Amino acid sequence: MIFLFVIPMLAGFGNYIVPLQIGALDMAFPRVNALSFWMLPLAGLVLYSSYLLGGPADAGWTQYAPLSEGVGAQGNSIGIDLWIVALLLVGTASILGAVNFITTIFNMRAPGMTMFRMPLFTWTILVTSLLVLLATPVFTSALVMLLIDRNLGGSFFNPANGGIAVLWQNVFWFYSHPAVYVMVLPGMGIISDVLPVFSRKPLFGYKAFVFATAGIGALGFSVWAHHMFVTGQVLLPFFSIMTFLIAVPTGVKFFNWIATLVKGQITFSTAMLFAIGFLTMFLIGGIDGVFLASPPVDFALTETYWVVAHIHYVLFGGSVFAVYAGFYYWFPKFSGRKLKEGLGRLHFWLQFIGFNLTFFSMHILGLLGMPRRIQDYAPLKDWVGLNQLQTVGALLIALSTAPFLANVVMTLRRKDRDPEDPWEGNTLEWYTSSPPPAHNFDSLPEIHSERPLFDLRHADELTVHPDATTTGAR
Repeated sequence: MIFLFVIPMLAGFGNYIVPLQIGALDMAFPRVNALSFWMLPLAGLVLYSSYLLGGPADAGWTQYAPLSEGVGAQGNSIGIDLWIVALLLVGTASILGAVNFITTIFNMRAPGMTMFRMPLFTWTILVTSLLVLLATPVFTSALVMLLIDRNLGGSFFNPANGGIAVLWQNVFWFYSHPAVYVMVLPGMGIISDVLPVFSRKPLFGYKAFVFATAGIGALGFSVWAHHMFVTGQVLLPFFSIMTFLIAVPTGVKFFNWIATLVKGQITFSTAMLFAIGFLTMFLIGGIDGVFLASPPVDFALTETYWVVAHIHYVLFGGSVFAVYAGFYYWFPKFSGRKLKEGLGRLHFWLQFIGFNLTFFSMHILGLLGMPRRIQDYAPLKDWVGLNQLQTVGALLIALSTAPFLANVVMTLRRKDRDPEDPWEGNTLEWYTSSPPPAHNFDSLPEIHSERPLFDLRHADELTVHPDATTTGAR
């Protein structure tokens, strides 16, 4: 979900949309881009080949050492080695992509496109790329140390040989908490481009949003140890305060999004429905995290299904809903055709209902003490019904992909085409044809704000006419 869907999908949006939004002909390093892309299917093949070669990695999705050093259910499974190699490939691909994004955004913007005139999706990709560049090498070092421990007689994580068991957790979470924002910030950027278009208003507080995005990126490196409160090896007050503090820039963004919607001429397109779904579901996930930021509460809820609910409301309710919002919003740019709204709404409601059936009940199970990271659960009366409800919800989520895939196939088979800019968008990607030519643009408009197409459509209204009175009629 993380390494082979959410991160590559959002990076894919970035590769296609960022050059268009900043008026560039292409990414700065196209061949590096291709190398970054082809590492991903290779990593997938390496990862899934473990099913044929002795079994997959068997120490949980976090692969906590020293358990992952050969004490798992299948002993010294080759699956963990293949997992390490696959993640090294994915990490290398992410680093190459981050360098490409940063270079492109800093050096290839169109004339007039200053930093504070960039679309917010581009801003979030920039901050995300900085996070990737700073955090991924740390995780890479952890993977290499684990590979050495498993195959070359090292002892980084094994206390029996002088290692430090909690070292893996520190290094893993130092990467993995910024990785949450790697998966969420581009989604926030998508939502920040969608909401103004379908509410017919500029985003409220553009610069505040930019600074909040940068604040999340900076604070993201100071909260990793809230995953480790119960280890007794971290300074609880500091990491608790920093975790509460990182909620502040996210709160600023929510204020901006809601203020954008207030008194707007809202059109409930499928993209807008998924954007609003993002707002509501991510809000629940964020509030869950505020509870867990308090060490006494965390002591009671850690390793329970409350945490499973929290992370899925953030990464599914956040990232995946945002991915679909971006898909419905930019599909006309990719193909020249809008996806069918009827099938889109069916997709949204099936996914929205299925998602909440699956994950909201996990809060209750967490409060009832059901532990996570176990293969099966005890057949307690209060647990069985909620788990069965989750199964129904998961089936609904799976079912929801059917109208989406049918929609894509039916739309691509249509002979007719929709207008080049069907939404009356604000940003430069809608200035060129849909889909764009290989060189992206034949010409570019003058750029005076973060909404150049809005300015272009309303140029006559914004121009001071020669016969204007001293009151400044426009």
